Amino acid sequence: MSKVNIKQLAKELNLSISTVSRALRDSYEISADTKKKVFALAKQLNYQPNPNASGLRGQKTKTIAVVIPEMVNDFFSLVIGGIEKVTQEQGYYLLFYFTHGDYELEVSFINTLANGRVDGVLLSMSRENNDNSHLLELTKNGIPLVLFDRVSDNLDSVKVTSDNYESAVTATRHLIDAGCKKIAYLQVHKNISIGKIRMNGYLDALQGSTQQHPLIVECSNENEETFETIEKMLVEERPDGIFASVEKLAVICYRVCEKINLRIPRDIKIISFSNLQTASLLNPSLTTITQPAFDMGEAAAKELLNIINKKSKSASKDKHVILKSLLMKRKSTSI
Repeated sequence: MSKVNIKQLAKELNLSISTVSRALRDSYEISADTKKKVFALAKQLNYQPNPNASGLRGQKTKTIAVVIPEMVNDFFSLVIGGIEKVTQEQGYYLLFYFTHGDYELEVSFINTLANGRVDGVLLSMSRENNDNSHLLELTKNGIPLVLFDRVSDNLDSVKVTSDNYESAVTATRHLIDAGCKKIAYLQVHKNISIGKIRMNGYLDALQGSTQQHPLIVECSNENEETFETIEKMLVEERPDGIFASVEKLAVICYRVCEKINLRIPRDIKIISFSNLQTASLLNPSLTTITQPAFDMGEAAAKELLNIINKKSKSASKDKHVILKSLLMKRKSTSI
């Protein structure tokens, strides 16, 4: 069977050769939908680029790719700040890719990067999936990968996270110490290990408390749908404490409580994982588990550069750096 080339891809997709070429190079000139179609067909037909046409692989590009779920998030903004601090000092450029939690988009981005356009990849996974073959392609092509925040235990790579389990235990016990007898846990990232780890911390912290049964509420990525879910839970279940696994759920809780006339913290207390810079300005101010986001970015970038510059041995691929989060007590959980 003859090798598939760009001309054949263009004909199959009814696109110009130049459009397909720019899409495969992840050019900003090409829409995300078009890139997705091109990457999908390229994978289906096992298209392999000509390394002589795409540049001399093996030479350093002094470029690192950062693949993250979203940008409009205080946590990831701080992480990027930490990454930039380290990489700029070493003379590296950054390429940013935003998956918006879309696994297929993550696959497309990684497949492009596996062709050798970067020296390394920093990745916060869109979701945990049993099929991580796209990430294995990076290793096959000699491109180092460091995972941060949203990671997978199924991958043999360096990982940088915060102490999610211990922090979830701390958050739940803080609500118990504040007098809460019925604590709800709001979850949104059930398809990635970080969500499971935080939920396990909540469940274990309830052991020995007066709360006989956990109250786990599955939320979606859609704000209005989540608003309705939380409103229904507060009306029908009426907990006196809420532990939000991510900050946007806590903010929605404030909106719901205002609508149904629940007073925080008198009627219900709220705590959340959050790096929200305005947490102290909310009314009442929000008690948070604040992750060391900037430090996480620094640590992840340092680990990747150590591998690129061969300062880390291959035996350290399973290294797991765990950073400590802080409990910031504010009025939303006051007694």
